[in-house]
Amino acid sequence: MFERFSSGYYLGEMYVQPRSAEEAAIKRSDHERVNEQLYADEEGIARLDNPLVMKVGTRHFPVVGDDDVPSGTLTLPEEAVPEDLEFRLPGRSEVFLANAERARDLIRFTGWEGDTGDPAEYA
Repeated sequence: MFERFSSGYYLGEMYVQPRSAEEAAIKRSDHERVNEQLYADEEGIARLDNPLVMKVGTRHFPVVGDDDVPSGTLTLPEEAVPEDLEFRLPGRSEVFLANAERARDLIRFTGWEGDTGDPAEYA
């Protein structure tokens, strides 16, 4: 689904669609698989409930898992859909996935707390 792009990101292509929820999401099983493959620590342990951090256009989004999202699809809050995508939706778009170190920095910077209450526990 994603291939190494740079020292901080992987690159993939996903369908990007708006949704009425407040957070970005992908299929829960895809979310868990990516967490296991890319965000595991030295012992191979990954927190499957941590958000992934994806970049669409110039914006980063903490991405959670949701069983109602189709596989291969990234849903974004309607008000957060980048303007350059508004007329191409739904459609496949390049999506960047931050690696564990970059994601941890972005989560700390944004102050996203999610379920853990402590962004320092990320990755």
